Amino acid sequence: MKNSQHLKAYVQMHPDNKMAWYLLGKEYYKNGQHGKANYCFNQAGEVYEAFEHSKVPAEMLREYEEGLIRENRQRHESRLRLRRGLLALLLLLLMLIPSAVAPGVNLDESGASVPEAAAGDLEEPVAAKPTEEEASPVPAVLAFTAAGEDAASAGQALAAALKNREAPSKTAMLAMKKSGRWLIWKKNLPLAAVIEKSANGKVVYQSYDPAACACEPPEAGGLKKQAQIWQGKQEELAALWSAIRSYNSSKGKPPESLKELTRPFPENVMGKTTPLMKQEFAALRAALALQPLQASPQPSPAVTTEGTAAGNGTVEDTANRSKGQPPFFSSPLAIIVDKQNHRLAVTSGNIILRNYAVGLGGEKTPEGEFVISDKVVNPNGHDNGEFGSRGMQLSDTNYAIHGTNEPDSIGKDESLGCIRMKREDVEELFAMVPMGTKVQISKGVLPDELLLPDERYPSGTPLDQTNPNKVYHWLN
Repeated sequence: MKNSQHLKAYVQMHPDNKMAWYLLGKEYYKNGQHGKANYCFNQAGEVYEAFEHSKVPAEMLREYEEGLIRENRQRHESRLRLRRGLLALLLLLLMLIPSAVAPGVNLDESGASVPEAAAGDLEEPVAAKPTEEEASPVPAVLAFTAAGEDAASAGQALAAALKNREAPSKTAMLAMKKSGRWLIWKKNLPLAAVIEKSANGKVVYQSYDPAACACEPPEAGGLKKQAQIWQGKQEELAALWSAIRSYNSSKGKPPESLKELTRPFPENVMGKTTPLMKQEFAALRAALALQPLQASPQPSPAVTTEGTAAGNGTVEDTANRSKGQPPFFSSPLAIIVDKQNHRLAVTSGNIILRNYAVGLGGEKTPEGEFVISDKVVNPNGHDNGEFGSRGMQLSDTNYAIHGTNEPDSIGKDESLGCIRMKREDVEELFAMVPMGTKVQISKGVLPDELLLPDERYPSGTPLDQTNPNKVYHWLN
């Protein structure tokens, strides 16, 4: 009977395989199920006629049948391994959070779990929504985070959210695509899942990926709008956090005020500030005291930022950082230049925020590690010179990242060693990364895909970041 079951599963997957239908009919006939056998023989058509009236060795038929059965058994075992892996991950999360209850699982009076469905139904979990009585006492506090779309990254982010006892009642997780070792930060990241805690400590996990949950996810229009706002704020906070850390590294103490980061050239650690930066400066400065600088900071893609969902669909960031936590991009911004495919990326840990096309000088462009030691607006004294409207010198050398009046050279090796960028790209980069930003130049480390949002980072810069007293002689 087991052979019949495997052959039946095989023909369901491959209904056009007439030989499989014929072999299934033979199994049914052998088991006395002549009606089913005749149906299969009819499906087999000319194969039945050919084999019934020929002298094909029985050994050949048996080997073919065993091959079909073996293929279906392997597929079945693969599905079982996947199901067991998902079950093991779910049990691990429940162990990390004793008070958390997975969807479809209730707790009895002794605290033991009582599944509502058999283990075989775990492939299609349906998230139970908290009752009005459970949900009403919980304040409308919302957090966002983002992680890789692969199961390992998502599971890590989920575990971090569940382990945080002070996490808000509702956490929405966005999904970043993976490219090699990099996670890609794009505008309007898709919503992957929402984790919601009720007043009695239960946790409900709702997937928003129809393929992953085999379900019809609820409407997420409001959440998506809030997620877009959250994403925009994280880039501004990343720039401010990096500037505070850079200032602290060079001066040995954090800045006392935001004005210390935007002094006239050459003390212009960063460019123009935003209202959000003014609002969050004190909280990030306080967070720095509890987040000691590390020589090689590790990426933290699972860090969340709290917010309160307001009635107008906006998200107001609140005091998660006042408790000593950095923003989502906890690693300072860095620049990586890939000479092999003419790319320049802005990164935080293993996340790429931007990936620009650049012009280089081939072997004339040095490889190694540098820092931005000078940031100047209009390095030629005007915005249309050979260095364009922005320039960032590398470690007091004659090499720099700058604009160009030869935009056709982007993507080519025509410079004398400097890194050329398009005007809108270099102005955005200048605004995002502070003085002291690390720059690494090497080969074959970045994806080829450009990462340029339609809505650019605010790039307005005060005029006091020019340097009329110096003529720059970079190796353009």
